[in-house]
Amino acid sequence: MNPITTRMPAGLYLVATPIGTARDITLRALDLLTSGDVLVAEDTRSLRRLLEIHGIALGDRPLWSYHDHSGEKTRTRILDVLEAGKSVVYASEAGTPMIADPGFDLVRSVQGAGHSVTSAPGPSAVITALTLAGLPTDKFLFAGFLPNARSQRKTALRALSDVEATLVFYESPKRVATMLCDASETLGGGRDAAVCRELTKKFEEVMRGTLDELAERCAARTLKGEVVVLVGKGHSEKIRESDLEDLVKEALAQMSVRDAADAVAGQTGAKRRQVYQLALKLAAGT
Repeated sequence: MNPITTRMPAGLYLVATPIGTARDITLRALDLLTSGDVLVAEDTRSLRRLLEIHGIALGDRPLWSYHDHSGEKTRTRILDVLEAGKSVVYASEAGTPMIADPGFDLVRSVQGAGHSVTSAPGPSAVITALTLAGLPTDKFLFAGFLPNARSQRKTALRALSDVEATLVFYESPKRVATMLCDASETLGGGRDAAVCRELTKKFEEVMRGTLDELAERCAARTLKGEVVVLVGKGHSEKIRESDLEDLVKEALAQMSVRDAADAVAGQTGAKRRQVYQLALKLAAGT
């Protein structure tokens, strides 16, 4: 079935592209890539290859690069094209535009100038991982990439410890074992999790287990490819206040207030903020 080649109304069209398998692209996306007056891509080489695979001729149409380092200059050119009544199709390198990809400033600028913005939905590593992980999907939070520095990463994880939803992260394969170790310390080692690697590709892999188990497994091997880490909801089982206090006292005998709060919250499923306040109180002797 050949893509439709009709003139498109003026506006910016966001197109999701495959995260692995090239055939994971919608018919509408092919139509837009065929008919757009100007094509814009996070990675022009990747888009050229995708066009070749699906038999779409670029012809004499412009193909511009748009990424974090070319933003302002290219945005100005795109706005000029839209003012001239033409259509612009923007494709991310892989997945849905603006989901951990450039494009936010572009969309804001186009909308601010009064032009229309349309999204053609399609592949997303976040959603694909959620469907495979075997963790609750009724509520989830996509937290993107965590900070590189370990202390900052732990701080970011602590801020998410009380979120009652499945947590989703993008992670570097070289850092995933350390990230899982940090998550185990701050969120609780017994918390259910999953590591999804190379989704939709030949060597797709989904590892499931507790944070402790996955940290150990990933530390024992070398991982490659794109990685998505998911952490299930914390188990907020009821615990008596006296028992919680005893656990905090035991932890404070060996740890700092912060580490004690992390450990007890992870062990019991109690709200970290509640445990932290209790640890502060007990440490001060009040």
